[in-house]
Amino acid sequence: MEITWLGHSCFRIRGREATVLTDPCPPSSGYTIGKPTADIVTVSHSHEDHCYVKAVAGKPVLIQRPGEYEIRGAFVTGIGTYHDERQGATHGPNVSFVVEMEGVRVCHLGDLGHAPTSDQVEEISSVGVLLVPIGGNTTIDGATAAEVVSIIEPAIVIPMHYRTEVTKNELAPLDRFLTEMGAKDLEPQPKLTVTRSTLPHETQVRLLDYRR
Repeated sequence: MEITWLGHSCFRIRGREATVLTDPCPPSSGYTIGKPTADIVTVSHSHEDHCYVKAVAGKPVLIQRPGEYEIRGAFVTGIGTYHDERQGATHGPNVSFVVEMEGVRVCHLGDLGHAPTSDQVEEISSVGVLLVPIGGNTTIDGATAAEVVSIIEPAIVIPMHYRTEVTKNELAPLDRFLTEMGAKDLEPQPKLTVTRSTLPHETQVRLLDYRR
């Protein structure tokens, strides 16, 4: 499985049989994701920086609601969560997605705005790779993100939805999250290639460089 960060909360998760694209973002976000091809597109919520589906080439299946889906060998589970700590009263609902391909479970938390409940954690259990927002403002911040990581206990955690040199939104940078995680001297990599057998036994933070 190959995971590439296209910017903001948009990732391409490519397996042997299917390619999943998460939360496609428009040029107004500061990122240019190009015209990626995908079989499946997941949208965590309807805010404009997360649902730019028209950028995706081909005829992908769009998933934007909780539920269980099986498409081209990929198993996708949508888990209902919230965009804030007031059960959606401020920013609305959010869907976190677990994508399972080739024995690896990847969880994209979307714009999660709260610590997950025990029931939600149970649905997200045994995650190999966790894609977690850390920028605060409209999502959990770096400190809460670190708490979420400790609750879910993924093998690999990749931060997203934070301030970079091109970000247009008011988001916090990486520093607080990396400090909370005790992660030092990390170099961004262009993509992550992972298999079930190469997953580490203890949680590791990996940084991806968004595709320019």
